[in-house]
Amino acid sequence: MLGSFSVTPLGDSDSVGDVVAGCVRIIRDSGLPNETSSMFTTVEGEPAEVFALIQRCIEYAAEHAPRVSVVAKFDHRPGHEGALTGKLERVEQALADGTDPR
Repeated sequence: MLGSFSVTPLGDSDSVGDVVAGCVRIIRDSGLPNETSSMFTTVEGEPAEVFALIQRCIEYAAEHAPRVSVVAKFDHRPGHEGALTGKLERVEQALADGTDPR
């Protein structure tokens, strides 16, 4: 399963970078393949692992703010691994090959 999510602490300060960095550390320490961008983090693992990791991030953020906003999207495709990088590699290959996406 791929899980892309954003955990945002609310109500404590305009600056959320330190708490978000703490969540990213939790994710990186999880051992699950992951990728963080400016808006979301995507992790790959078994559904229970992905959901448990998101819950740990929510709990961490809740320790630092009175409210937590969560946005998440999941791609569950049993029997497939390596989707975190494989999907992007296929798109990049199509672009390199000059494949017309239309």
